[in-house]
Amino acid sequence: MTVATPQLISATLTQLNQVILGKPQQVQLAFACLLARGHLLLEDLPGMGKTTMAHALAKVCGLQYKRVQFTSDLLPADLVGASIFEPNQGAFRFHQGPIFSQMLLADELNRATPRAQSALLEAMEEQQVSVDGTTYPLPKPFFVIATQNPQSQSGTYPLPESQLDRFLFRVSMGYPTPQAERELLRGGKGRSSLEALKPVLSANSLLALQSVVPQVTVTDVLLDYVQRLIEQTRQADTCQLGLSPRGAQALVRSSQSWALLQGREYVLPEDVQAVFIAVAGHRIIGKQDSRGDQLARRILSSVEVVGSGTTQR
Repeated sequence: MTVATPQLISATLTQLNQVILGKPQQVQLAFACLLARGHLLLEDLPGMGKTTMAHALAKVCGLQYKRVQFTSDLLPADLVGASIFEPNQGAFRFHQGPIFSQMLLADELNRATPRAQSALLEAMEEQQVSVDGTTYPLPKPFFVIATQNPQSQSGTYPLPESQLDRFLFRVSMGYPTPQAERELLRGGKGRSSLEALKPVLSANSLLALQSVVPQVTVTDVLLDYVQRLIEQTRQADTCQLGLSPRGAQALVRSSQSWALLQGREYVLPEDVQAVFIAVAGHRIIGKQDSRGDQLARRILSSVEVVGSGTTQR
C-alpha cells in the first residue's frame, strides 16, 4: 500500500457522501465492489438514489459512463452493438454499443427479457464481447452497476442464478435518515449537487488501487472462519443452494477490499462480516421461501469467530 492510498480512498468517500446523503454503508460497499473488480446490483424501489449512486461513482472515479434503460423490447444488439454494411466501403463494419464504456449503468435490468439480460454475461465475466465470431475487448476498468426493482412490481423478469452470480454485491439503498431527507427537501444536496462533483481518481489511479486489493493479507485463521461460514450456507437443512467456490472467492476478495477501505493491510473477521450479506444474500437460496439476505444474517450470527484472539458472534 502506497502512502497516498488512504488519502485517495478517504477523499473519494468524502465526495460520494456529499451526494449520497445518510448512506455511508452503501457508499462504502459500492466503492469496495469497484476496488474488488466486481459488479454491483442495486435493488430497491424507484426513487431511492440508485441512479444517483452510479452517476456519482463514475464522476468521482473519472470513468467514462454510459446508461442503458432496460425495457421489454431491448435487443442484445442495442447493448453490444452490431455489424452494419457500409456501401462506400463495400464491407460490414462493427459499430460498438454502449457496453463499450468503463462504467455501464444497466437501469432496471429486470424489466428486460432474459435474452437481453444474457447479453451482459460474457462482458461481466470475461470483460469482452463476441459478435459474428469476432471477440472485442472492453475498456479497463470495466464496471457494471445494475438497478433492479422488486419482483413484486409489474413488468419485471426475475434474474436467473447465473446472472445474479456475476454480481459481486447486491445492495439495497433503503430510505434516507430523517436528517438526510430534510437536507434533500431543502434542495441543497443529493442529485442536484452532482454537477459540483470533482474527479478524485482517474482510470489509471483506480486500476492501481485495484491492484493493491489482492496484496491485503489473509491469514489461515481468517480463512478458517470464512470456510465455516461457507460450509454453513451448504447445510441441507438450511439452504437449497449454498455459496459456490466462485462465491467463496468473491467473499475473500471483498473482505480484502473492505479492509483496504479501513486503511489496513490485513483482513479481520469484522471485514468478512461487513461484506458477507452483500456477497451471499443473492447467491444462497433458503428453504420455505426464506430470503437470502435474511438467511445470511442468521448464518453470520450463528458462526463463531474462533482463533482470532476473541470469540464473537
